[in-house]
Amino acid sequence: MVLLHSLVAITSASVARIIRTDDNIGTMTNPTERQPFSHIDSHGDARMVDVSDKEATVREAMASAWVTMKSDALDALFDNSLSKGDALATARIAGIQAAKKTADWIPLCHPLSLDWVRVHFTRDGSDRVHIECTAKCVGRTGVEMEAMAGVSAAALTLYDMVKAVDKSIVIGPIQLEKKTGGKSGTFVRS
Repeated sequence: MVLLHSLVAITSASVARIIRTDDNIGTMTNPTERQPFSHIDSHGDARMVDVSDKEATVREAMASAWVTMKSDALDALFDNSLSKGDALATARIAGIQAAKKTADWIPLCHPLSLDWVRVHFTRDGSDRVHIECTAKCVGRTGVEMEAMAGVSAAALTLYDMVKAVDKSIVIGPIQLEKKTGGKSGTFVRS
């Protein structure tokens, strides 16, 4: 916990210095427009965004990750013949659990009451697994971070479960694929 507080303090101080170098505390320069940092207050300190005046709407997000490994390791994964047991089931549970606990991982995330989380694995050729995590709730803020945390935890769990067979596993990219709901509307990666 001390490490987490130290990282938040370091990050907050670093962001504040970056913002102050622009002489516009609380704003960032975007090539097309200037927008305020929502997680930085007028003094340059990190803060949790107040969403109490936002309307609760259905929010849904899906994130994906790729895990690349040797073909014999992928075969063992999908044949359920790994010495550690059913890696896909374990990674699915890890992804769901991480989505539910995202606010414990990401300091300024709002704790959300998720209504649904799904983690799905698809074999892609002889050396890759595609993972998708979808999170859904009715709330005042989006579930993108929950989907991202879920897919990340699932990918890391696959690494942990398969590393005895292949230590050269590569995770990535991890990315948001789609989100719906809220003021900003729908995003779909093209």
